[in-house]
Parts: sequence; C-alpha cells; structure tokens
Amino acid sequence: MTGERRPLADRPLTEPHPSRLSPEHPDRARILAAHAAALEAGEAGYPDPASGLFVLSAGFLARRGTCCGRGCRHCPYLDEPPSG
Repeated sequence: MTGERRPLADRPLTEPHPSRLSPEHPDRARILAAHAAALEAGEAGYPDPASGLFVLSAGFLARRGTCCGRGCRHCPYLDEPPSG
C-alpha cells in the first residue's frame, strides 16, 4: 500500500472502516464527533478524545493522494472487508 495511488473507498469520509474503528468501540461517538469537527473545519486531524494523541482526518489523508500503509484510523483508501 505504501505510496500507491488508489481510488478512495466507496464510503463517506465520515465513516471509518470497521477494522480501524469498531462499531462497538466505547469512545466511537466521541471519536466520530471529533473527526467530523476536523473535517468540517478543514483541519488535518484532531486529538483523540481518550488518549490525546493526534489522529489524521480522512480529508487530510485523501488530499495526500496515496495510502501510507501505516494503519490510519480514518484511512480513506481501505476498502477490503475486515479480516477475521
């Protein structure tokens, strides 16, 4: 995946792939709200509500044009079904 140009996944930028943010994640609502605010403001990302670590937004990652292959929470390129 690294540096490879790929089309964006067939889902809204607001919806992370379930393998990156589980629908059962206890902070999912807070994470999605912080992400939506970052997207709306055109910001590169947001501080994770639980850890405080900076998380890149899907908008920022999409503007880069390539997947870095590092497992970003909001990767807009990941479109494979979750493994398991």
